[in-house]
Amino acid sequence: MSAGGTTFAAAAQGFVRDLEEDFVRVAATIARARSRGVQLLALPEAALGGYLSTLHGDGTDTDTPPQLDPDGPEIHRLAALAGDMVVTAGYCEAPDAASGGRPYNSAVAVTGDGVLGRHRKVHQPLNEHSSYAPGDRFAAFDTPVGRIGMLICYDKAFPEAARALAIDGATTVVCMSAWPASRTNRAPVLAEDRWARRFDLHDRARALENQIVWVSANQAGTFGDMHLVGSAKIVDPGGEVLDGTGSGPGLAVATVDVDAVVDAARRYMGHLRDRRPGSYGPEPATAGR
Repeated sequence: MSAGGTTFAAAAQGFVRDLEEDFVRVAATIARARSRGVQLLALPEAALGGYLSTLHGDGTDTDTPPQLDPDGPEIHRLAALAGDMVVTAGYCEAPDAASGGRPYNSAVAVTGDGVLGRHRKVHQPLNEHSSYAPGDRFAAFDTPVGRIGMLICYDKAFPEAARALAIDGATTVVCMSAWPASRTNRAPVLAEDRWARRFDLHDRARALENQIVWVSANQAGTFGDMHLVGSAKIVDPGGEVLDGTGSGPGLAVATVDVDAVVDAARRYMGHLRDRRPGSYGPEPATAGR
């Protein structure tokens, strides 16, 4: 840990189907982060192999991401590149016996010593369920830079997801996305698009309501029929953006004394401490209908 805290980086970057090209881009981003003293680097959702070409298909699209073994050579290669840095990245995980033949939209956290933690995307927007099986849990895990949790893209639209990680002891949450601009009535300036604004609002709200450090990576540029909004950022426990990339590609970097800022945020107004779960009650059977 560097003097004064942990240095985090979140990438806004595009990735493609060609894994060799993706690893060239990953290696360059890791080298750039290392030159800035970064200890945790968040790469976007689907950094290894690219995301879906569309969210409006029926699962018959032949332009699909390569399906990777969660313990296979690509994950080991990512770990070797990470070295002493914690690196998180998204990929398409090969089906298992429980997935009904569909792969998972997954993320992994690694160092040179191997895998630290995994996450399978739970919440699926639009027609993503046609291409991926859903995950079913949220769990924090320990790393050299503290206890963290991971989310993927649409997971962050559900307050319960980040809250589950905070309750499980995560003081930092990494959210990796391939979040696009709106498909209809897109704003002429990408940063002003309504989906770009929602992306930013979710990031700041999840950090503030859980009083945690939030590290948000996102794909940038275009892929298939999508224009990705970038906007990678580091957010403090008060919901303030410490550094961001804007709508273009780049690397957001900030150094945070995580324990100090989380303790300070929770000292008087402790959102986790002051919860009243017994007052919330069970979810009504008709909710969402």
